[in-house]
Amino acid sequence: MFAESIKPEQSIDHASRATLTPEKIGLQAIGALYREVALAHNPGLVNPMDSGSHTDMDFSTFVRSLQALRGYFPAISRLGMQTPTYAQLQCCGVDAEQRMLQATNGINTHRGAIFNLGLLCAAAGADIALGGSCSAESVSRRVADLWGPAIVASAKPGNDSHGAVVQRRYGSGGARTEAAAGFPSAISIGLPAYRAALAQTHCPQQAAVQCFFALMAELEDTNLLWRGGHPGLDFARKAATTFLARGGVHAPDWQNHAQALHAKFVS
Repeated sequence: MFAESIKPEQSIDHASRATLTPEKIGLQAIGALYREVALAHNPGLVNPMDSGSHTDMDFSTFVRSLQALRGYFPAISRLGMQTPTYAQLQCCGVDAEQRMLQATNGINTHRGAIFNLGLLCAAAGADIALGGSCSAESVSRRVADLWGPAIVASAKPGNDSHGAVVQRRYGSGGARTEAAAGFPSAISIGLPAYRAALAQTHCPQQAAVQCFFALMAELEDTNLLWRGGHPGLDFARKAATTFLARGGVHAPDWQNHAQALHAKFVS
């Protein structure tokens, strides 16, 4: 179904106007989200075999959501080429969120992706339009430069979303802070871990798992804080740190270790 977009060896790194269009950016986004849910060995998360720690969604829910979002990512990329305001991006994202909720019967599968990946797609469009080329690093910087202050200013004091509640309760910045700063964790932790593992294993799936654990070991993740408070966050970070210290995906038994962690996260 998504075979045409799942080509992890092709990235937008150093892409040019001649090779990258809003449609191709959209395919990269959908492909990335499909790879996320199709990836096994991500502790606690939905995958093709089970629903992880979730009781209201499964693999098919994510697929329905992705189908509903196929038009969103190229659309927001085209919008980005016009150097829009953050408010204009928000309108595009709200429409996408409504389509997602309609497809999933009200279940939030991709609200975070609509926000984060939508911003990156818009920034990729802006990069191509303004500079003629883009890379992961330049796209992340573009988000901060164009919309960072507006992202921070858009936070509503009375917001009752999980992220907002966690921010008030624990003082955690969450996705909004990461986006406004140009996704520093993705650039300084996630991408280096992914690239190093890919160079060593030549396996995009193993590299993605290594990237996941590297981020989990460092991030103050608001979803973990919402579900388990500081004890839950500490458990996850220590588990990820131990996994990496044992060699991560380079260890001979890494799959068994990751699967054991999955069971612990669910319990």
